Amino acid sequence: MNSYAQHEHHDFLNAVRQALADPPLQAALVRLTSTLMAGNRRGYAALADIDALRDHAKLIKEHTLAYLDRYLEQLEMSVQKQGGHVHWASDAEEARQIVLGIARQTNSRRIVKSKSMTSEEIHLNPALEAAGLEVTETDFGEFIIQLAGERPSHLVAPAVHHTRESIARILSKYSGETLPDEAQALAQAGRRLLRQKFAQADMGISGVNFAVAETGTIVLISNEGNARLTTTCPRIHVALMGIEKVLPRWGDLPVFLKLLARAATGQALSVYTTLITGPRRRGETDGPEEFHLVLLDNGRSRVLATPFRESLQCIRCGACLNACPVYRRIGGHAYGGVYSGPIGSILTPLYDSVVDNPHLPHASSLCGACQAACPVKINIPHMLIGLRELQTHQRGKSRWEKLTYHLAAAVLQRPWLYRLGLRCARLVLRPLAHEGWLRHLPGPGTAWTEARDFPAPAPRSFREQWRQLR
Repeated sequence: MNSYAQHEHHDFLNAVRQALADPPLQAALVRLTSTLMAGNRRGYAALADIDALRDHAKLIKEHTLAYLDRYLEQLEMSVQKQGGHVHWASDAEEARQIVLGIARQTNSRRIVKSKSMTSEEIHLNPALEAAGLEVTETDFGEFIIQLAGERPSHLVAPAVHHTRESIARILSKYSGETLPDEAQALAQAGRRLLRQKFAQADMGISGVNFAVAETGTIVLISNEGNARLTTTCPRIHVALMGIEKVLPRWGDLPVFLKLLARAATGQALSVYTTLITGPRRRGETDGPEEFHLVLLDNGRSRVLATPFRESLQCIRCGACLNACPVYRRIGGHAYGGVYSGPIGSILTPLYDSVVDNPHLPHASSLCGACQAACPVKINIPHMLIGLRELQTHQRGKSRWEKLTYHLAAAVLQRPWLYRLGLRCARLVLRPLAHEGWLRHLPGPGTAWTEARDFPAPAPRSFREQWRQLR
């Protein structure tokens, strides 16, 4: 089963219209992204050598991807040496079956999860629930959208599209009590509802921010502390990791710890940085009895062999979403896939299908703000242009598109025909202009003027003005 199957027929343009017509969503997006983007700038500015640090992080990622097979095998051996188990999943279905198999073998019925975009990518929760298991998201934002039956709309703030009022309604319905729409009261209610879940859970499932091949250590970064409860209270811990998250050496980790929180929220360091190396050892009082690491491919090795391999350097900080003028207007759900924003416009077509996601590579102004914000300086605009080119080659040109290009070539190769075309455009369009702008274009031009004005033809062309000046 394709991991993106449920979004196969997503209507991007209609979703964009709905997002643009939703004032509360617009206000929430501006508020969140402005706050996070300002934090990103402050966090970067606090380090004198930030450019050198970002360049160094990029070099580490480039080196790791060049020798990915070697470091993944080293990670497997290191984890096994520490008493953990390693499972390899080629696609989403295999990953789901591995987790289900572990649950059955360990007689796990109640599961708690910390925030994991990788588990969203493979649609893990529906598979576990269909097998009769109780699954609870423990990140507060993820808990809200789980109760609402929705997907995350941001990599860092999954419930950004919700207000205090809507959160109060969701929690009141779930808890059976009327809760006020006050932040402190809602947070206390969430804590009360989730604490009992940690105590009752048989299995904890987490993502992986980074994994160190040298030591077999996985790294979890969070601000709420739920990740630590997820990985210490239950007797079984399953960590789900995209294969690109591996780092070669212990000494590489501080580079990314300095960058991730600064890029995501502007913090010098997240509130909780958890390092886990294998299951609980003899004499230790907490931690799981068993530790399982699931290494997920799901299209990543295929991307590795393409010009788009740079996308695998992403550390899921969300900085490019906050900086993107398109995401700031339409939010995450409009993109249709699990990953949204500029990086989602690359990952979803690459992991899923370029042909089935025709609008995503075009959901960008190519302004470069995403690359400027990215902690590892991923050249997102360049890859979006590459995907557009790939789309053109895969689908070919329609008859009308070919005719348009032939007509344009004929006009541009003949100066007299170009001048005649300008005169005709001026004659037809200038009477329709208002203060130098056309509010409505005829024919195919209506798609442009539905959302913006079009500049009217100038009274005189550049050539005419140049001739007069001479």
